[in-house]
Formats: sequence, structure tokens, C-alpha cells
Amino acid sequence: MTHLETSTPRSGFARIAVGIDFSPSSRHALDVARTRFPGADIRLLHVTDARVTATPDLMGGMTPSLPDSGLLQAMEHADAGRLNELLMDNEDAELLIGDPVTGLLDASQRWAADLLVVGTHAKGSLEHFFLGSTAEKLVARSPIPVLTVRLGQ
Repeated sequence: MTHLETSTPRSGFARIAVGIDFSPSSRHALDVARTRFPGADIRLLHVTDARVTATPDLMGGMTPSLPDSGLLQAMEHADAGRLNELLMDNEDAELLIGDPVTGLLDASQRWAADLLVVGTHAKGSLEHFFLGSTAEKLVARSPIPVLTVRLGQ
């Protein structure tokens, strides 16, 4: 009798998308994905936040302004370089522009990810009230499982 190896890792998660925003918590999430899910295909996803061209309004929200194409191109170029530095052999990456929550969810689904891994940030209560948590929004809206990882725990 011969032993046949399967291409699916023991965890059952064969395709893992990892949201990267270059923070220490997202780098930790990437480390967790690499160590906890050996053998899985890993794709790093980064969304250059197009909302940087928005300005706060008096009601605590954001008012979009016309995107500065030069600024977005410079940010995208810088982010692409940083993302490539994080890649290991047999991993790939996708760089997107837009809203981080929508971008991560769309890219994960397009790639047919089995799991989305993201780091969480500690935010002040006022910032959390007005902006909410990206990780919370991902968990609430994602059709696939989301693993949130907090640095230091």
C-alpha cells in the first residue's frame, strides 16, 4: 500500500489571502499564516487606500475629493516595492487601489481564497466610533472565514 500525499494542507485551508498594510500587526498576521498553515498557497493583498484624498467633514465623516493621480501613482509605486520585499518563494501578491475592506474581499473571492488573515490594530475609542474597525467590517461582510490576529497576544 502506498501513501499518497494530497495538495491540501492538514488545516483544510489551501489558499490563504493575507491583508497587508505594512503595520507590525499585518506583518505578524503574515507570520502567523506562514507558520500555522504550512503547505498552503499564500497571496499577499495590499490596498492602496484611495481615501487619502478625502477630507474630514464637520459631521465626523469623510468628504471625497478628486483623486490626485500623481499622489496615487507615487503611493502605488512605493507600496509595490514594500510588498515585494515581504514576498517569499512560492507566494504571490496583488496590489489594489480603493477602499481596503472592499478591495480585500473582492480580491480574496476572485482568487478563491479559503481563508483571509488580517492583523488588528488598537485604535482609540473616538477613532473606532467614527471609522470602525477594518477587521470588524471584514468579518461582518466576508463570505469566507476571516482570521484576525492581534500583535502581542
